[in-house]
Amino acid sequence: MTQASETQGRVRDRIDTGPRFSEADAVRLNRLFRGTDTSEMLETLLKEGMAGDVAQVSSFGAESAVLLHLISRIDPNVPVLFLETGKHFPETLAYRDLLVERLGLTNLVNLTPDPEDLAKKDESGLRWSYDPDGCCEIRKVKPLAKALAGFDATITGRKAFQSSTRKTLPRFEIDTSDEQGRLKINPLIDWSPERIEAYIAEHDLPPHPLVAQGYPSIGCMPCTSKVAPGEDPRSGRWRGWDKTECGIHKPGEDGGDGQGPASELPPGFDPVF
Repeated sequence: MTQASETQGRVRDRIDTGPRFSEADAVRLNRLFRGTDTSEMLETLLKEGMAGDVAQVSSFGAESAVLLHLISRIDPNVPVLFLETGKHFPETLAYRDLLVERLGLTNLVNLTPDPEDLAKKDESGLRWSYDPDGCCEIRKVKPLAKALAGFDATITGRKAFQSSTRKTLPRFEIDTSDEQGRLKINPLIDWSPERIEAYIAEHDLPPHPLVAQGYPSIGCMPCTSKVAPGEDPRSGRWRGWDKTECGIHKPGEDGGDGQGPASELPPGFDPVF
């Protein structure tokens, strides 16, 4: 073998370890799908493989049925990642099972905390009461990070009206939780509460049973409280703590003004939920 052919062989064998997507890719996709209907955008992305291997991350919370329904009509085998923290309301687990059956979802993936982590860092199961960030790290951030290693993009259910930290999020952004360059897709970011309600009614989707009891945003049972009329929908999450997100995203991931990266925070502040 000549030196030239040996060099070519080495080039061909090289593994590309660079980011899957760049900020420029996110900008391009935002421009490409500007004004495009949500269903059409999702169908194009999934059927044409524009985002590579995609998973939906779902909390099976108050409004989760909408995005799950949209995706189920295109491809019910898209992996749906659910963080089974061990701290959910029983109503949430029952609602998860109901939606999976009703929508014909065929690829539910329940992600659980590492037993060794729980034994070392939350043996009592009460870490949420004195260190909610640490609890989320063990039960949400780390299990999800491990699962996402095999995906190029994730679909989230975040909406601008849910909180001030989500008001400026675009449809497409880069996941900054690691260096992998995963694409994060927010199909419902510009949907209003009225549009969500209308879609649920139009398609006769079952509501989460806790919504009628005063829970417009639903997470783990110990860290979720009822919300009074007029309050921010997510104000019932980690009430009393300086915390607005669980750790799967970072608040204002685009910097809060839509112009640049968010400031550095401890690993993973702000969930898909």
